[in-house]
Amino acid sequence: MDTNPVLKPKHATPALILSSAVVFVCVVSLAGTIAANWQPTLFLLLAAWASVFLAGIVGMIWFARARRLRAWKAAASEKWNHFDDMKRTHGTTTEVTVLSVDSLQPTGSWITIRWDRFEHVQSAWMEALHDPIWPGSILLIAPDPAQVAPGSPWPTTYYIEASHCLAWAPGSVAQKRLRPHG
Repeated sequence: MDTNPVLKPKHATPALILSSAVVFVCVVSLAGTIAANWQPTLFLLLAAWASVFLAGIVGMIWFARARRLRAWKAAASEKWNHFDDMKRTHGTTTEVTVLSVDSLQPTGSWITIRWDRFEHVQSAWMEALHDPIWPGSILLIAPDPAQVAPGSPWPTTYYIEASHCLAWAPGSVAQKRLRPHG
């Protein structure tokens, strides 16, 4: 199963912070107890080794999460750079946010989109793309003038051809900060 590349991975969770604090307190208190006792008992030594082992495990979890977050930020930044390059190189474009994927079909998907410039929400049929599209994605599309035009009413369903979808990027608030302003 694919993971949603739009969602920012969690770095610190309450459980990880709490377990890190507990392991740190255990390591420090056991190290102090062993240093205070001239000849520590077998129980103290085993407890110290267990707490050091747990500290290593918690440290590896922190390291893995930091590495995953750093990779996600690099990928999101790359997506936004590609998004902006496509926006500069193509003529008329617009951004739409995928609010939900309502139904997946072999030839495409029924989705709900919001036209970001107009804050208009509507149902859309999107032809199948090479990459899966997730809720929260921002699509850069070349709007079809036969479907939407200034002064005419919005269609009940918008049809997005695969060739009209130029790029996509993650769309949460934290990801928008990664987007270069310029």
